Amino acid sequence: MEIMNKPSAPTPRTQVKRVAEYASYDAALLHAIVDSAYVCHIAFGDANGSHCIPTACWRLGEHLYIHGSNGSRMLKRLQEQECCVTITHVDGLVLARSAFNHSMNYRSAMIYGRFEAVDEAHKRVAMEAFMEHIVPGRQAEIRAGNDKEYAATTVMRIALAEAACKTRKGPPNDDAEDMDIPVWTGVLPLVTTHGAPIVEEGCTLPTPAYVTAWNA
Repeated sequence: MEIMNKPSAPTPRTQVKRVAEYASYDAALLHAIVDSAYVCHIAFGDANGSHCIPTACWRLGEHLYIHGSNGSRMLKRLQEQECCVTITHVDGLVLARSAFNHSMNYRSAMIYGRFEAVDEAHKRVAMEAFMEHIVPGRQAEIRAGNDKEYAATTVMRIALAEAACKTRKGPPNDDAEDMDIPVWTGVLPLVTTHGAPIVEEGCTLPTPAYVTAWNA
């Protein structure tokens, strides 16, 4: 059983100082932000400089998981050093009366720590959870990964113990002296939608329930 590492008091790395009222160290919010993401960005350094690479991600318990080829430069470096993982969802553009009071509504998370490689016994469980994160119900119908594929793949995880969330929602915050400016103000929402599934040419099988539900 995994140890439940939950963010509580901020650390020197996670303490939000700029607009601190938008900060949260709540584990439930962190989990929700991670669970809504398909991609995270991971910042790390090597002899060639600093890098920030997007990669697929998912959560199991109190860890964020990633995977890749055994030969991945990033995966090798991540086992040697501390890193920072970020996730951001933009929910709207906030239009105010003055240029510098325009903003965005968003949900974001930053996670600090060091990745560790997942052992062979847990690797399959983790990768099956990844498939369920992408499309719930799909894993039971497809060919599972074979020994050769798993042997060529590294699965890694980072604890969610040292993390901070920052979110904004709501209307613009205008200065009192700008309230009489005659310009439209409000929020332009941005929403991720599920489009209609596109069947592969030549596929004549009935549409499974999880595909039908994709854009229901």
